[in-house]
Formats: sequence, structure tokens, C-alpha cells
Amino acid sequence: MSVLQTIRDKGAIISALVIGLALLGFVLMDAFSGRTGAGGNDTTIGSINGKKIDYIDFQKKVDAQEEAARQQGMTTEQLQENVWNGEVMQTIMNEQFEELGMTVGKKELTDYLFGANPPQDLQQRFTDPATGVYDVNGASQLITNIRKNGKPEEKAQLNDYLTNLIFNRKVEKYASLLNNSVYFPKWFLEKQNVDNSLLSKASYVTVPYTSISDSAVKITDADIKAYINDHEKDFEQKDETRSISYVAFNAEPTAADSATIKDQLASLKNDFAATTDAQNFVMQQGSAVEFFNGYQPGSKIQIPVKDSIFALPNGGVFGPYLDGGSYVLAKKIDQKILPDSAKVRHILIQTVDPQAQRVVMDDSTGKRRIDSIALAINKGASFDSLARKLSMDGGSAEKGGVYDYFPQGQMVAAFNTFAFEKPVGTRDVVKTEFGYHLIEVLGQKGSQPNYKVAYLAKPVAPSTETDDVASSAANSFAGSSTNQKTFNENFEKNLKANGNNKLVAQDITAGASEIPGLGASRTLVRAIFAADEGDVLQPERVGNAYVVAVVTEVAKAGTQGVAKARTVVEPVLRNKKKAEQIKQKIGKITTLEAASAALGQPLQVADSLRFNGANSAFGFEPKVIGASFNQAYKGKVIPEAIEGQSGVFVVRVDALSTTPVQSGSIEEQRSMLQMQARQQAMYRSPLEALKNAAKIKDNRSKFF
Repeated sequence: MSVLQTIRDKGAIISALVIGLALLGFVLMDAFSGRTGAGGNDTTIGSINGKKIDYIDFQKKVDAQEEAARQQGMTTEQLQENVWNGEVMQTIMNEQFEELGMTVGKKELTDYLFGANPPQDLQQRFTDPATGVYDVNGASQLITNIRKNGKPEEKAQLNDYLTNLIFNRKVEKYASLLNNSVYFPKWFLEKQNVDNSLLSKASYVTVPYTSISDSAVKITDADIKAYINDHEKDFEQKDETRSISYVAFNAEPTAADSATIKDQLASLKNDFAATTDAQNFVMQQGSAVEFFNGYQPGSKIQIPVKDSIFALPNGGVFGPYLDGGSYVLAKKIDQKILPDSAKVRHILIQTVDPQAQRVVMDDSTGKRRIDSIALAINKGASFDSLARKLSMDGGSAEKGGVYDYFPQGQMVAAFNTFAFEKPVGTRDVVKTEFGYHLIEVLGQKGSQPNYKVAYLAKPVAPSTETDDVASSAANSFAGSSTNQKTFNENFEKNLKANGNNKLVAQDITAGASEIPGLGASRTLVRAIFAADEGDVLQPERVGNAYVVAVVTEVAKAGTQGVAKARTVVEPVLRNKKKAEQIKQKIGKITTLEAASAALGQPLQVADSLRFNGANSAFGFEPKVIGASFNQAYKGKVIPEAIEGQSGVFVVRVDALSTTPVQSGSIEEQRSMLQMQARQQAMYRSPLEALKNAAKIKDNRSKFF
């Protein structure tokens, strides 16, 4: 059977390829990890090293992936973030490619498309199921035909596919270039071996910082400011952030609201029991739990009332019962004894991508191809070989199509039914929402009762009356709070005694979709950034509460202010001032015994110290470890007290020696270190460093 697609099919093929490469692009990115804006008609949502990103173009890309993202449970905000990160990656990496002169030539692209290791999509669609041979001429002819005679949209899809293919190939080259640049010089390894052979014995006296009360040390704003000025790079803030205090007015359902939902379900119980089409009934009533047209093992059904449901006759209804935040009616449709697990092998010819809701291949072509594969296997062709070459299920193709023992209910309904209800040895074509499968049942284990149950669930939601009470309380509080001072006064006077809490959310960014500790509310974030410091915002519904917030801090982009930096800087400066007090108490260092007497601390000994600090008696004290190996102080007390991580140390270096350290040859060490570094590089993306060096303006918060 020929596997060449007709010109009529070629658009669907290339479309599928583009989707695949787009997804690959996001994987590689991870591996490397008012719509007009404030200015009126400006539609620029940001720029990357001077390249402007237009809102309309950006939104088209978001729209193109929206359905696939929804199927994966991704929010709109998460999708927008992914698309933005893709724009950043494309721009930054293309600049790198241009600077390095990195290209993919025509010969290289031709070899990639039609050589020994073509893209998986092409290989699957142009391998003859009867022979297992990749039809290079067929793939080449299809692409040539589209270039010469294709419709404009088909040519555009092909160009997108090839552009993505070339980009991803360049990313592979760039990663390889970095990976192969890892090198450890001989002198470094020799120095490391010498350091590892060193052994030190030191005596010391230490005074922990905790011996001085924190309250005895005062850190002023001037101290914090001076520290920031000396370490300005460490306190750069790329984006403006804001902080709020807020009060939440509970709008959760009351007991009366719960009773109303329960009564509503109870009134449907007889009709639910009488219907012969439970799936349609559940759909019409708008159940919060979708109908599953399959069986589930009793041991896998995890609800407290399952024994009562199992005891029903077929067609019986149990409930309403409360499950989580919903009242539920459960109708037992059927039960049967089925295996606990099954082992199968299959070959998938995909016709539909359910996540993207796109046609991959027309149904009749898919059916012809799977029938051709089944016929070839029936005549003696290797199932394993054809699965590896032709199956479009990446999860099993490399294993010869095998899915080892998997539990009941794991696969889609039609696949699952065949695997668990057909005898071992059965092989046939099965259609699912993905396309056509040739499935062979290889084994089945165990058995237990399985149940088909329909659930009609209604969430317990607040009534209009409940919502109005919370809304009114929030509006009243907001109306009487005109600034931060009155906000705090009203809370203390009117709300605190009633059990309300005043909470804080810090470091909110303009593009955030969630507020830490509160939940998702893009509307509230936009209101926070439209306000000034000290402004009280109008109530906003977030989850099951009305929130009234006051903006307590506006931290502009640039160098952090004293208030924001204090939490980080204050402990450092506090220990530094404590160290000064301890040093004054020590006075001039003469002997270790004198320091011990002056400080009232015992003299201690650290034996068998290693330069790398492993198993050190000091703990994590790099300054102290380093000083203990200083040849200049061998047999002497170090004349300066050392400010460590946990306290102040006075140290005497008693002895320095060397010991044999087992190590391989320099080349073996180099090989091992380079291998480890390259493995680590796989998990460290250069993209973050490139992003930090880039000039990126992100104005999405003005549009979304």
C-alpha cells in the first residue's frame, strides 16, 4: 500500500507537524527552563533588545494555542506567560545565532528532513507499513508540491514548520557548543589534589552571636542605606512591586444555602432513577462531575458512601450525600467482574488531536492505513517492528507498542473496554477519540467487581442573600476608610473583635494573576497598580470573599529602598555590630588561653581538618577553615579575630601536614569532572543569564 498522501491531505499533515514543532520549542525553552495601553493607540505590549512586540500579533499566538492550553488545564494568564517567554527566547537566541554566525544550510536541512534520522512526524507518515521503509521520495515530493502548487495557507504552514525546525536545530547546536566548552586545565586539577591532601589541627575559642541579645543592637535606617550603597548590585529591583494590607469579608455558603442545594437534588432523585439515558440526564442537569462511560474497580472508588452505592440494584440511586463542596446523587448502572490489570500492545494511527481539537489525518485515510497494517501483521509482518516505525503513540512506540500491566480505567473508554473485556490473545482494530488502534491483548491479572456509576453533582454555592450581606459589609468598611490610617482605625474599632483578620500580601508585580495568600484576581492586581500608596480600594470579589485592600508600599524599579531591604540587611548588620562588641571584649590577641579567659569561653580543638570543610568541627565557616590552612600562622595564634557565620573565632594553627589522597590520573579526573559538569549543564539554562543581560520591557499589565 502506498503511504503518499494526496494533495488534498497535505494541509492537515503540515498543520500537525507545525503543532509538534511548536510544542518542541516550548520543551527546549524549558530545558534552556485596556488593550490600547496608557498611551492611547499604542499597541506595543513590550520590547526585547529594541524589538517591539505588538499586541495584535501576540494575541494571535495566544488564540492559536488557547484550546490546547485549556485541555491541559492551563489558565489564560499561564498561556500568555508561555507565549511571552517564547517571544523572549526566540529574540534572544536568534541574536546569539547571528552573533555566532550559526546557520542551518540547505544541505543540512535536506539531510535532516530526508536523511537517516528524519523528524518523527515525517518518518511515521512516510513509512510503508508493509515494508517498514521510509519513503524519502514521497516526503520530498509532498514538500516540493506544497512549495510549488500549494495554497497560500499551506505554504505558510510549511514555512512555519521549517522555521521552527531550523530554530530548534540551532538551539541544539548552541547547547552542544556550550556543553563542549567545559574544560578543566591541568594546573587546576593538580592544585585541587594538593588542597585535598592538606590536613590541619587548630585550637580555637568562639563566641556565638546569640550570646548577645538582638534588642541590645540597634540598626538604623542610615546603617541599612550605607550597606545598600556598598552592595548596590545585590539590591537591584527590575520591576516595580507593591504590597497591601487587606480584610476579607466571608461570602461562603451558609447552612441555609447548603440545604437549598440538597433539596434541589432530592427533587431530581426519582427522575434520575427512572431515566434510561443517565449520560444525557447528567449533561442536561449540568452536573459538576462529568459522566464516565466505563467501569471502575470498587477498590479505586474513593468516596465514603461507596458501600451503599455498591449495594444498590442496577438502576438504583443513592443520595443526596455531601462530597467535598457538592451534594451528589449516585446511580448504579451496572457491575461486572473484570481483571485488575491488563497488558496490551497497539499501533496508533492518529486522526485527531483532542487537546488541540484539530484533524491530523482524514478518517478514511486513517482507517485504510490501520487496516493495511493489520493485514500485514496477519500475513506474518512483525508487530514489534511496525509499532516502532509507524505507531503515532510516542509513549509506547519505542517499546514495540507495549503497555505493560496497567490498572482498569487508566485508558480512554473504548481502549480500556477492549483491553479488559476481550480474552487474552484477541487482536482487532478499535476506534477512539485519538484515531484508530490495532490492539492485541497480551495478558490479564487478578479480578474484582467493577462498577459503572453515574454521578449528578451540584456545588454548594452562596445564595444571593448571603452574597449581599458580605458585599454590603465590605462596601461599608471601604466607604468609611479613606486612607491607610482610617483603614487601620476602622479595623481595630469595628472588625477585630468580631474575629476578622487583617492580612498582608507583599511583592505583587504588575503582571501577576495571583496575590500571595489570597488567590487569583487579575482585576484586583490592576486596581492595586492603578492606585497610589495609602489608597483604599473598592471591594473586589476573590473566591468566596469580598476583599477590601489598602496599598501599603510602592517599591519602584531600581535600587531597593530601606524598608524593603531591611529584612535581608538587618540580620547581617546586627551580627557585624555584635562582632565589634565581642572584638572589643577580646582586646589585643596574645594567646589563646588569654582570649578564653577574657571571653569566658572554653578552649576547643578541631583535629583532622580538611581544606574542603568536609565534616568540619566548625560547621559552615569558610573564613575559619581558610585561615586554619595558612602556612604563615603555623604554630601561632592568628592575630585578628575572625568574624564567622555563627560567631567570632580566635584561632591557633597547631599543625599542618599532608596525607596521601587516592586519586586517578589527571586525565581520568578531568574526564570525570567534565562529565559531571556537562550533566549539570543539562539542568542549567543559559537563557536566564542572557535574559538578565537583555533590555526587556514588559508592558503586558496595561493590556491584560
